[in-house]
Amino acid sequence: MPAVEQIQFLFVLRDSSRRLRRWVELLASSSEPNSDSRSSVSPVPTPDQMSGVLSELLRAGEFLRSRPGESNPDLEDELADYRQQLERLRDQLPLIHRALLNERACLEHECERVQAAAEWARASGRTLSR
Repeated sequence: MPAVEQIQFLFVLRDSSRRLRRWVELLASSSEPNSDSRSSVSPVPTPDQMSGVLSELLRAGEFLRSRPGESNPDLEDELADYRQQLERLRDQLPLIHRALLNERACLEHECERVQAAAEWARASGRTLSR
């Protein structure tokens, strides 16, 4: 019979795995290109989504360091499920990276446009004041 410590650990791990699964599903759904959009560029995950994932990983990392020495089949199943969620997250990382690079390129392009418009406005103002 598993010790109380192992049972508590199991429940906390199960909750952590559920939260991570939810965050990974949100990231996966936000990383898919929108069929309504004409662009094939994946949307960028929100700061809240990224913060949620990172917070959960940090919380779980701290928790997993306190893993009880003894193991049981239920604990091994939960660890396997958590590992699977981490692998799903790892699979999403290239999509997130690509979306962030695309977003940076768009922002840089818009910055160049604003700078060109500002330069045009300055030049126009000098022409009109003569």
